[in-house]
Amino acid sequence: MTLFIFLLACAAAATTGVIFKPGEWYASLNKPRFTPPNWAFPLAWTVIYLLLAWAGYRLTLIPGSQVVLALWAAQIALNTLWTPVFFGAHQVLAAMVILVLLWLVVAVMVVMALRLDVITGLILFPYLVWLCVAAALNFSILRNNR
Repeated sequence: MTLFIFLLACAAAATTGVIFKPGEWYASLNKPRFTPPNWAFPLAWTVIYLLLAWAGYRLTLIPGSQVVLALWAAQIALNTLWTPVFFGAHQVLAAMVILVLLWLVVAVMVVMALRLDVITGLILFPYLVWLCVAAALNFSILRNNR
């Protein structure tokens, strides 16, 4: 049941990608050469959300994981917020601020999770890597589309 709750939270976050699609606005932006192909985004996020749910579930089984679980809740809230701000409102600067906060929360979460359980920390690591790509992309779009 606990795993289902984490999957549900991730599904709610993923739903924003269905509601606020990139569309013509995103296609018209000047994007950097390292921009992943469009098909890579749903694939990457599906894997990340599954890993996030698994990590969240694992954290519930570890004594003393309350702070990391609070960070898990904070990151899923920030994650859910980014898509409507970027793709819905087209507020690239605000989205960048959200992404920086998200990256910081996830970085702390990964470090703390690694200290509690190496496997859980490693499960979360691809998320941090993908957020680095997302932040570089968001920053490039911000810089190149005034």
